[in-house]
Amino acid sequence: MGFFENVIASKQDFVVETGATLYMVVVTSIIAGIIGMIVGLLLTLTKEGGLWENQKVYWFLDKVVNIFRSIPFIILLALISPFTRHLIGTTIGNTAAIVPLVVGSAPFYARQIENALAEVDPGIIEAAESMGDSPMHIVYGVYLKEGLPSILRASALTIISLIGLTAMAGAVGAGGLGNLAITRGYNRFQNDIIVVSTVLILILVFITQAVFDLWVKKVQH
Repeated sequence: MGFFENVIASKQDFVVETGATLYMVVVTSIIAGIIGMIVGLLLTLTKEGGLWENQKVYWFLDKVVNIFRSIPFIILLALISPFTRHLIGTTIGNTAAIVPLVVGSAPFYARQIENALAEVDPGIIEAAESMGDSPMHIVYGVYLKEGLPSILRASALTIISLIGLTAMAGAVGAGGLGNLAITRGYNRFQNDIIVVSTVLILILVFITQAVFDLWVKKVQH
C-alpha cells in the first residue's frame, strides 16, 4: 500500500469528513450570504451620498464589520463559545461550528459586497433616480443587476476563505477535513492523511473558483 496505507485504511473517514466540510460550507454560505448581503447593501445605501444616507447607521454598521473582521478566527471561536453553547447546546461538532463560521464570514462578505456595489456606475444610478425610480427598484434593478459580476467574484472569494475557516475550525473539534488532518494526520504522524486532506481542500477551492468564473462569464455576456 506504500505511502498511502493510512489513507486507504481511512477511506470511509475521508468520505464522512468531506461531507462534513461541504455541510459546513454550504449552510454557512447561505446564512452568512444573506446576512452579508443585507449588511453590505445597508452600508452602500446609508453611506455619504447613498440613497438612504444616514451617518449614524453607517457608522454603527461600519464599526461592527471592522471589529469582527479584525478578530482572528481561532480567537473568535473561543470568544463566542458561550453564545454557541447557548444556541446549539454544544461547542463541538459540525453544526456548532456553523455559528462562529457565520460570525466570522458574514462581516467579510458584507465588506466585499459594499466594495462590489461601489463599482456600479454612478451615472446609471443618477439616471434611474431622475426617472423617478424608487430606492428599492434602484437596489434590484441597478445595484444588484449591474453589480452582479462583482458580487459573484466577492462570493467566490468569501466561499474560498470559508473553506479555509472550516479547516481551522476542524482543529478544535468541529469535524471536517481539517479535523481529520489534525487528529489523524498530525497527532498520529500519518503524513499521508495530511497530504490527501490538503489535496481535497484544494480541490474544493479549485471547483468553487471554476464554477464562479464560468458564472461571471455567463452574466457578462
